[in-house]
Amino acid sequence: KLQRALFDTVSHELKTPLTSILGYAEIMRDGVAKPEDTKRFAAKIHEEAQSLMSLIDDIIRLSQLDEKAPLPELMPVDLKQICTDVCQRLRPHAERSGVSLVTNLEPAWVRGIPKMLEEIVQNLVDNAIKYNTTNGSVGVTLRTSGDKVFLAVSDTGIGIPEEHLSRVFERFYRVDRSRNKQIAGTGLGLSIVKHSADTLGATV
Repeated sequence: KLQRALFDTVSHELKTPLTSILGYAEIMRDGVAKPEDTKRFAAKIHEEAQSLMSLIDDIIRLSQLDEKAPLPELMPVDLKQICTDVCQRLRPHAERSGVSLVTNLEPAWVRGIPKMLEEIVQNLVDNAIKYNTTNGSVGVTLRTSGDKVFLAVSDTGIGIPEEHLSRVFERFYRVDRSRNKQIAGTGLGLSIVKHSADTLGATV
């Protein structure tokens, strides 16, 4: 039953951008579009195709995590460097969104898999930027206490109602689809975060 529900959801999520792509492509093919509209339609097709690729990439990534294939051996990873690199990469996105990105990173080494740790940080910071408000801020804090390492991503964004908190890690779950449909996202980012954290023996 769960597998069928997942297939139904995936089909719906794939169909939405494809319907949009087909619609714009048909208008252009049939010569209905005015010359001045062609560039805008092509941009929309490109945007929807990128969303489709992101969705497919995330589905493949979750499938790989689900398979529980043998993982690379855990190795010492400089988590401060990963956080620094991710924030540097996302800073232009934050600036375009009118969001300030502030870091407070202590040196911290953990045993893990670099790619998984990078995905965790990337998804958390990207979400904090996307679901923020103009003139808002995102804080990324990394600290150690004894033999534990704590990573915190905070934001001044739109928030999550308490009744939805238990479901935020569900695949494709988005708190308010009508409000968030203008925000690009697959609804799989936090699922990947949770799955990756569990795999590495971390807690979200």
